[in-house]
Amino acid sequence: MKVSDLRAKGADELNTELLDLLKAQFSLRMQHATQQLGNTSQIGKVRRDIARVRTILREKAGQQ
Repeated sequence: MKVSDLRAKGADELNTELLDLLKAQFSLRMQHATQQLGNTSQIGKVRRDIARVRTILREKAGQQ
């Protein structure tokens, strides 16, 4: 996920993206706990994407 793509989205789209990422993170955590997750690096990637979305949301809130 690129930052330029996130900056082009509105606040509502970013909030839905954040919810989707949080659901994906939960799913990955459950897969990891039950040892069904093969590629554990996905957890870190989702965490970084969540941080990116939250940062962009905070920037947009500060501009208004």
